Amino acid sequence: MTQTHTIDATTHAQLTAIFDAAVERRADDVTVLDLSSVSTTLDFFVIATATAGLQLNAVQENIKQKAMAAGLPRPTVEGPSERWLLMAFGGSIVVHLMTREAREYYDLEGLWSDARVVKFGELAE
Repeated sequence: MTQTHTIDATTHAQLTAIFDAAVERRADDVTVLDLSSVSTTLDFFVIATATAGLQLNAVQENIKQKAMAAGLPRPTVEGPSERWLLMAFGGSIVVHLMTREAREYYDLEGLWSDARVVKFGELAE
């Protein structure tokens, strides 16, 4: 039922920068959801799992630096807490950094199950 959203080259580069930055700091289960066909206000969620404290902060800082280098504005940050940190890059890309427990509890992938999962291979092309 969801239609395929073509990712333009700029957004492609920005999502790749965010994905790579999270993986670089050893975040787990990095998932990119294309919300364009199920939301009128958001285009992409990037969801990643990190341990609390230092790793969460290291992932956040690396994502912020790499995303801004890729042309995204300075993110607004909600939280931060020891379990969940939200980074909003304008209205189009929102990054959720969560502990495993918070990710399982809030189940964003389940709540947005109509969204298309963008495979990393699609970003790496």
